[in-house]
Amino acid sequence: MDKDTRAIRAHKASIANAMAGNKDEWLSLFAEDAVVHDPVGKSPHDPEGTGFRGKARISEFWDMMIGPGNLTIIPHKRYPCGEDVVAVAMTAANNIEGLKTYIEMIATYEVNDAGQLQTLKVYWDVDALADQLPPGLMG
Repeated sequence: MDKDTRAIRAHKASIANAMAGNKDEWLSLFAEDAVVHDPVGKSPHDPEGTGFRGKARISEFWDMMIGPGNLTIIPHKRYPCGEDVVAVAMTAANNIEGLKTYIEMIATYEVNDAGQLQTLKVYWDVDALADQLPPGLMG
């Protein structure tokens, strides 16, 4: 996991800022027209499955999903793909309503020519998270 690309730098900065609770620094990693799909597809916080496009919506995503928890993300492998990177089998632990949850995920980080995140797609099982929470908590 030692290769250095713009996408890997953005990936590492994204994780570090998410875990540290640095919302402004995290948001600064994204292009103005970036989109976040976390998770990819429909979910309780993205019922249409269209993702969060633009910094204002990505800020809302932070407020719903990243900010409230004490997030820990551990990437097990990174695969650089041109100027993008795939982080495989990441383990995320988050505090939700005082409960510790654990989810494995795969994420793709696509960057633009300036090295800003253009697209972040995170694949994880919403049902696996729901199974760790009291009924009705996820909406």
